[in-house]
Amino acid sequence: QVSLAQSGGGLAQPGGSLRLDCRASPVPSGDFEMGWYRQAPGKQRELVATLSRKNLEYADAVRGRFIILREGFQGPTYLQMNNLQPNDTAVYYCVMKTMWHTFWGQGTQVTVSG
Repeated sequence: QVSLAQSGGGLAQPGGSLRLDCRASPVPSGDFEMGWYRQAPGKQRELVATLSRKNLEYADAVRGRFIILREGFQGPTYLQMNNLQPNDTAVYYCVMKTMWHTFWGQGTQVTVSG
């Protein structure tokens, strides 16, 4: 069982920046994909960005503003969010997908309001 601990997020003004951190414990052996999803009030959970050895993907709504980073293969995963807008307000979830399982973080609130 993998535990994903999230930190960061909070409140930002439109045009501001925030960073989300996700730390896995333990880090599994083998290849896996890390990603971020978000769920706004009254909406379905949606993909924000994913990163693996072979693939990097961003949702159209965040491409050019958000960056997903991983600190080496064993290190934490970050979501750097720039030029935040009110419609970025949501609970953000860190996700790890291995060959056999999908693990979710606890969720972190991001609110963009000015």
